Amino acid sequence: MDEKGRTILGLLEVDSRLTYAQIGQRVGLAASSVHDRIRKLEREGAIRGYRADLDFGAVGLPITAFVSLALQPSSPSDIPGKVAEFPLVESCYSVAGDNSYVLVVRAPTTESLEDLLDALRAKLEVTTRSTIVLSQPFERRPMVGPRDSITEQ
Repeated sequence: MDEKGRTILGLLEVDSRLTYAQIGQRVGLAASSVHDRIRKLEREGAIRGYRADLDFGAVGLPITAFVSLALQPSSPSDIPGKVAEFPLVESCYSVAGDNSYVLVVRAPTTESLEDLLDALRAKLEVTTRSTIVLSQPFERRPMVGPRDSITEQ
């Protein structure tokens, strides 16, 4: 991917509502060229979609927790499929180390988080370890842009 493509991705990562013309002004391309490049990035899978950046506290899910799952011999084989049945689980990551999976959970209360943990342990026959987020100095910061901006420290 060339530098203009990386710059376009970086701009969209910060604000996916920019117009083709606005992006074009920043990267030195015509709006039609930006449109073509973005469509190509979508086809290639570099851009998987566009979504709103929600304030989870404002929508009733102020508790964020990371929940690690350690499997037991009796745990079911399709953990991600089973975990997907729990609506408070935002993400599920397969990890290496002492645990097999790490979940990102968004909950309305600590009591609902506790209920979720009980349900996970019962349904999946796993042990859990939870970490509740106290604050978010930053989250989902832009990670793509011109190569110089990534390597600068």
